[in-house]
Amino acid sequence: MHPMTEALPDSLCYLDGTYTPLRDARISVLDRGFIFGDGVYEVVPIYGGAPFCFEEHMARLDRSLNELRIANPLTHAEWHSIAMRLIEASPTDERRAVQALYIQVTRGVAPREHAMPQGLVPTVFVMLNPMKPVPDAVRAKGVACVSAEDFRWQKAHIKSTSLLGAVLARQISVEAGAAETIMFRGEWLSEASSSNVWVVKDGTVSGPPKDELVLAGIRYGLIERICEEAGIPFSLRRIAREEVLRADELLLSSASKEVLPVVTLDGQPIGTGRPGPIFQAIDAGYRRAKERSALERGVTA
Repeated sequence: MHPMTEALPDSLCYLDGTYTPLRDARISVLDRGFIFGDGVYEVVPIYGGAPFCFEEHMARLDRSLNELRIANPLTHAEWHSIAMRLIEASPTDERRAVQALYIQVTRGVAPREHAMPQGLVPTVFVMLNPMKPVPDAVRAKGVACVSAEDFRWQKAHIKSTSLLGAVLARQISVEAGAAETIMFRGEWLSEASSSNVWVVKDGTVSGPPKDELVLAGIRYGLIERICEEAGIPFSLRRIAREEVLRADELLLSSASKEVLPVVTLDGQPIGTGRPGPIFQAIDAGYRRAKERSALERGVTA
């Protein structure tokens, strides 16, 4: 047995209708998710034992599956039931903190051939992991990012398990000692390796449009609602590289980062080089959204 396998946690996971320790979970080597990356995934943040924006994540799962012509094997209620079973089975200290629910659906097992076989039974896998939130000190100081050309495929709106492009993009920032890689298709902003990017100029928050070139994160809708509540103008449009470089503020958003200020890009300061007032307002709104979600479910965020 590989030593890494022995180091895997024995936490409960769900695989094709069965709950089993994660280290014991097995799939066929002919699963199309393993052979082709022919599948999709979702990551749902869990605060204090309560899934956050669960229905929004389920709606995106539906959209991704539709793009791959895979019927959703479970209802939203069934997905929620699995999530709660795994949450309840997790250690108390982890349940009180922040967790990440990982959902993956692949086309299933078949002889290796590129064409999509009909009648396959999708492989369904769900696990729950502790999620390390960004420390408050880092959020207060802001992070450095680097830029790169977006060399990924033209269907970035699918939350596909084929993540080699994202892996290579993220490695660029790792080797540069930066928090993220912000990417451009030609002269237009797309997104970061595993985050969406927001540009603030003259008090307005702008992001790239929802199209096939960007994976519209769940925070797209959430940030729009927060901006509306705070009276901050919000727009989705094409954003030129020069606008990013001249932004007053630059923000990242994702399930794990929530909202994170970028203070330098390629070594050059963004705005004042410090987190700005729009970030502060959106961050406060994000915290209120988590508190409301927790109260609705009778838990503490």
